[in-house]
Amino acid sequence: MREIIFSADDFGLTNSVNEAVEQANRQGRLTQASLMVAAPAAADAVRRATTLPTLNVGLHLVLVDGDSMLGHARLPTITGPDGRFPTDQARLGVLYFFSPAARRELRAEIEAQFAAFAATGLPLHHADAHKHMHLHPTVARMMIEVGRKYGLKRLRIPAEPPEVMEACGEKIGFGDRALYAWTRLLRLQARGLELPDQVFGIKWSGHMTKERIERLLPLLPEGRTEIYTHPATMRDDALVKLMPDYEHVAEFEALL
Repeated sequence: MREIIFSADDFGLTNSVNEAVEQANRQGRLTQASLMVAAPAAADAVRRATTLPTLNVGLHLVLVDGDSMLGHARLPTITGPDGRFPTDQARLGVLYFFSPAARRELRAEIEAQFAAFAATGLPLHHADAHKHMHLHPTVARMMIEVGRKYGLKRLRIPAEPPEVMEACGEKIGFGDRALYAWTRLLRLQARGLELPDQVFGIKWSGHMTKERIERLLPLLPEGRTEIYTHPATMRDDALVKLMPDYEHVAEFEALL
């Protein structure tokens, strides 16, 4: 049996993202969205979500390349003077492994983001992380530990089967296979939580167009599949700056 979930990341980032999420839920096949609680348009996203009974909303935990809840004064090791997390995932990963100060700040920020989501009054349907930062074992452990305190029951682990992407015509390398193997280990860390059997959107991140979805659907394995997207009704200045090569509008149209 196959079950397919279409989801949207970056809910709350801009009004154009929020508008796309609302339209794709009301008129299309989007049933799940992940909220950035510290993002500029988060309040607008929450307002819209309260009017969308068929949209399941979860936390899009931001620990890289985005705004923090606590700011630089509380997070001097892991954020810049503007309170944003840096874009360098590798550098942050090293800090999260080896710096006790960074780990203390990391846990405090994770707590703050889960608390901010709880304060919206929306049911916490699931959690995932911006740019899959929870592939880092320290982040995953803290995210799961803190999340359980807030009633977390579902988690996205980005397990994209290499053989399926290969059948879609993509070139698969050692890194793709290594990442898939690593997600198998993370599933053990998340035992007790509900997880999709497979997730698609890594290889085609920002480019999950209608043509690609149509190519993928006949090849889906049995079980629950999540296909995640980054929709927006227009490419506003913020999206162009943050994700210059993403096809936000094409991904939105693919959901209708």
